[in-house]
Amino acid sequence: MARIVLADDGIRFDGTTLTAQPLGGVETSVILLVRELARRGHEVLVRNKCERALFHDGVEWAPISDGLPERADLYIANRGDRLLPLMPKARRTVFWIHNPARYLLKWRYLSKLWRLKPIIVFIGDYHAGTYPGWAPDGGRVVIPYGIGDEFLAAEIDPTPPPPRAIFTSNPLRSLDWLLDLWAEQIRPRVPAAELHLFSGAATYGGVGAVKTAEMEAVLERARALVHSGVVLRDPLPKVGLIEELRAARAMLYRGDVNETFCLAVGEAQAMGVPAVVQDLGSVGERVSDNETGYVTPDAATFAQAAVRLLTDDDLWSRQHRAALDRRSDMGWQQAARAFEELIP
Repeated sequence: MARIVLADDGIRFDGTTLTAQPLGGVETSVILLVRELARRGHEVLVRNKCERALFHDGVEWAPISDGLPERADLYIANRGDRLLPLMPKARRTVFWIHNPARYLLKWRYLSKLWRLKPIIVFIGDYHAGTYPGWAPDGGRVVIPYGIGDEFLAAEIDPTPPPPRAIFTSNPLRSLDWLLDLWAEQIRPRVPAAELHLFSGAATYGGVGAVKTAEMEAVLERARALVHSGVVLRDPLPKVGLIEELRAARAMLYRGDVNETFCLAVGEAQAMGVPAVVQDLGSVGERVSDNETGYVTPDAATFAQAAVRLLTDDDLWSRQHRAALDRRSDMGWQQAARAFEELIP
């Protein structure tokens, strides 16, 4: 058994947050990784901005303001460069990053990376490609996120659902583009179709609050399209999201150059929901083109693929089954094993 310490200085959350409120992809992934590592017999400690100390799902959570333990076999510094030097006696330090790595080219990051040489953990091939080869590191590893057990174990009705599309990502990630495409090219060809949006600032904590006005402008556009079948819903905790994915016929998401994994598409695929995306950022890594959805080159092809999935029951059933067949490769067990391999 190893002692694993993960430190995070982002938004406030703990192991209980996942079932209590909407949560972003990074925070979701932290909770699921440390829970899986604890299940595998390790002593796992998280130090972050949680409100109070607690023990949940085998993981010890405590405020980072109380300090970090002196010793660890594996120290995971999550996102923040200020965290990198905080455990000099750790047997190994890794730097788990989640956004495109170009931000690491600032001096405050480069200086620490040159000096400390942590292993940098990327979450996908596209993501790894955003960090230039000349930049410093102590090794580079790609460890994709897993998908939560609640999605992978959910019972699924094989009956094709009504023509309801779903969007569960950040409204600033091309939702305005999707709304225009829906109103002009998709809904007119499928008059009974609905587009349900589970999107807003609540998912992103204090970070989301900073961009509330910008998000609200996009959401106001969505509200104006109610007569085109657009239904604006509140972001949901994972349990509620599972129920909505059961009722969804297709996940529609263009993608974004800043998308380095896309849990939203991954969760939909784990529920057997075919996805239509473009080859932007990492979303093409989540969808098997023409098997579990479509990776499209342009807006017209995107709209055509969406219409086909919303109307063709045989097509939907094939892609639905193909997505479910890939469930066994999508869990956090695989990611936890990869992190275990970093323990010296």
